[in-house]
Amino acid sequence: MKIHEYQGKQLFRDAGIRVPDSIVARTPDDAAQAFGQLGGDIAVVKAQVHAGGRGKGTFVEHPQQRGVQLVRSAEEAAEVAGRMLGNHLVTVQTGPEGAVVRQVLVEAGCDIDRELYLGVVLDRARAMPVLMVSSEGGVEIEKVAEETPEKIYREHFHPAVGLHSFQIRKLCKKLGVTGSTARDADQFMKRLCQLYADLDCSLVEINPLVITKSGEMIALDAKINFDDNALFRHPDLKELQDLSEEEPAEVRAAQAGLSYVKLDGNIGCLVNGAGLAMATMDIIKFYGGQPANFLDVGGGATTEQVVEAFHIILSDPNVKAILVNIFGGIARCTTIAKAIIEASQQVGIKVPLVVRLEGTEVEEGKKMLEESGLPMITASDLADAARKVVEVAQQAT
Repeated sequence: MKIHEYQGKQLFRDAGIRVPDSIVARTPDDAAQAFGQLGGDIAVVKAQVHAGGRGKGTFVEHPQQRGVQLVRSAEEAAEVAGRMLGNHLVTVQTGPEGAVVRQVLVEAGCDIDRELYLGVVLDRARAMPVLMVSSEGGVEIEKVAEETPEKIYREHFHPAVGLHSFQIRKLCKKLGVTGSTARDADQFMKRLCQLYADLDCSLVEINPLVITKSGEMIALDAKINFDDNALFRHPDLKELQDLSEEEPAEVRAAQAGLSYVKLDGNIGCLVNGAGLAMATMDIIKFYGGQPANFLDVGGGATTEQVVEAFHIILSDPNVKAILVNIFGGIARCTTIAKAIIEASQQVGIKVPLVVRLEGTEVEEGKKMLEESGLPMITASDLADAARKVVEVAQQAT
């Protein structure tokens, strides 16, 4: 789950991590009032969307407007906010259609001396969180990793213990951070790593992390993602989710207890089991097709869930064919067969349907489909199913 920058900064404040004063605005008048309340000579108006690269992003309606802009008066703050609010911001992470800006963050100016990068993620190879820092703050970290990976420094830590002071001293030495700033970094980095562990985050990132001319570290940005599987431990964090920023089909699937991710292809996939779903997508690609989604109905899927899965797949106008790949273990093939029949009756499956069933009650399931009279293509195995669904999808394009 992702949250907005302004929400992340509030979590930083609660954890004792220094951030600039800021106020959320949802109208131009709010932005003007926020500038006055902050009381400085300059402020920054920042579009709030779930996407990185806002500083270089442009608006569809106002190509000269950036997603992050310095302002020097309440009137200018209102003007800039007016160009942002309700309009589509296009960044490297949004795609060409952009993301609608529904609120902006008006933030006090900062006396910047240096810009750094700081982030905490899970290193799956080491099965431990890792703190990453770089002297190249304010730059896309992916670009740094590709072009100058030697400028990224890492320290792993155990989530139950946290980061040690000697590790922070090593990082500060590599970054050229000394004196009072190095002492400030000790608490700053420890608290960030503690927040990552305490809130079950999958990512905590500050880009840029700035050092002011007085030597203080301040988080000028806040990007926090949470592990969805741990949200049951944090009902307060679940309330931070902005559903307007999510893919509607993915929200609908989550409410039905389905694992669904929308993709750019034209072959809908309905599979039971995450591993089998990944293998299904791989083999579709192998035979020249493009999956339109990842969809795992789970081992114990009910008829109602499978029917809902068909609704979700068919809501994607790009879908030209559907592949149902079921290996009946806990989920019985008869349950899937019944769901296919009900889905056809309720929503009408108007695209070619390829079905591969195997496992528990497979013969009974196949018999139910045959007797239903539904137009479908059966497959003997996964390779056969993939070849057939790619062929019919290409014919329908």
